[in-house]
Amino acid sequence: MDFNKLMKIAVEASLAAGDEILAVYKGDDFQIVSKEDNSPLTKADKNAHLKIVEILLETNIPILSEEGKLLSFNERKNWEYFWLVDPLDGTKEFIKRNGEFTVNIALIHNKIPVMGIIYVPVTSVLYFGDSETGAFKIEGINFTGYKKEGFSVFSFDAQKLPLPADKRNFTVVGSRSHMSDETLEYIKKIKEEKGEIELMSVGSSLKHCMIAEGKSDVYPRFGTTMEWDTAAGHAILNASGASLTQVNGSPFLYNKENLLNPDFIVKR
Repeated sequence: MDFNKLMKIAVEASLAAGDEILAVYKGDDFQIVSKEDNSPLTKADKNAHLKIVEILLETNIPILSEEGKLLSFNERKNWEYFWLVDPLDGTKEFIKRNGEFTVNIALIHNKIPVMGIIYVPVTSVLYFGDSETGAFKIEGINFTGYKKEGFSVFSFDAQKLPLPADKRNFTVVGSRSHMSDETLEYIKKIKEEKGEIELMSVGSSLKHCMIAEGKSDVYPRFGTTMEWDTAAGHAILNASGASLTQVNGSPFLYNKENLLNPDFIVKR
């Protein structure tokens, strides 16, 4: 696999999807409906999905998207490589108009995320990483500038992750919209161990990005997530030297028969 070529295509897909999302975000009609699990779905989710699939199809690698057809395990169990996509992660944050939503694209190889792209449309911030070159952050990037320059970390002011950090208290990052009792109990135990700590609340896969950047030290997640919620962040975390595992430390794998994730802990 030519990771440089695949990264270029996946970044293009994420930025183009970001444009589709912002076009809806700036309008008055999100066309919100409820899915079978009662989670919200908007016009932006659908449009971003279609744009990502259109661009990723040129790679001839299978695509599994939250907003696409849910393929049976028999159809996907023998995939060596596949794209795992969440076209709009943080739909609740999108509806609240707080800007904390992302486009997530991951490349999975034999159950392991080896490439991840997370794009934040409102702030034009791109996080990306792979198992060969490491993890990076680019600020002020958009689809127009990307198409003009062509993708290279040297075409933009890419920052290697984790970033140099000022001295701070031990920091726990958690969900803005999904804070469970188990998570609160986990944080309580950290306070007992560490003393004074800082709490950070953000939406969507930005929590993974805070760990990858080095702005936070741990992200505990007890509660429902799906494989497409974590895959891109997981790849970027790995590339930055951080980790995402099951609570007991076991490996966190993808393309399972049931796409529901177990509880997990992210650590810097």
